Amino acid sequence: MSTGDKASHAIRRARGRVEETLGKALGNERMTARGRTDRKAGDLKQAVEKVKDAFRG
Repeated sequence: MSTGDKASHAIRRARGRVEETLGKALGNERMTARGRTDRKAGDLKQAVEKVKDAFRG
């Protein structure tokens, strides 16, 4: 996994975590759901890249 990919996935997870927390604090269900989706997408992409790396090396 390239460094750029790692950073991109980490940023997406962090942004999702912040958005989810902010949505909960404001009582905004849509923001909470969007944040949760971004966080989980970042986790999934990172997991896929780890599997790819395992098969390459």
